[in-house]
Amino acid sequence: MRPTLAVLSGRSAWKGPYFVAFPNLREALENGTTIKTQARSCTILPNFVGIRFQVHNGKQYLPVTVTQDMVGHKLGEFAHTKKKFSYKQTRNK
Repeated sequence: MRPTLAVLSGRSAWKGPYFVAFPNLREALENGTTIKTQARSCTILPNFVGIRFQVHNGKQYLPVTVTQDMVGHKLGEFAHTKKKFSYKQTRNK
């Protein structure tokens, strides 16, 4: 078992982290372009740091910029699917 895989838990250690092979990852690193994805269950790897993703939340694509603290988490954790509900007070006469 590799020590880095134990940190990125959530799956069995022998399987390793789940990630999607993004074909335009190198272009996003060089040019700063965004990657549009629906892969919410993709594990954020250390080489994703600094890349901007557009993660689908079921209705729209939300911008997510990957930082060092996000490594090991899933992309879907940073694109919330539920909106915060607040009651609007109405004037009844």
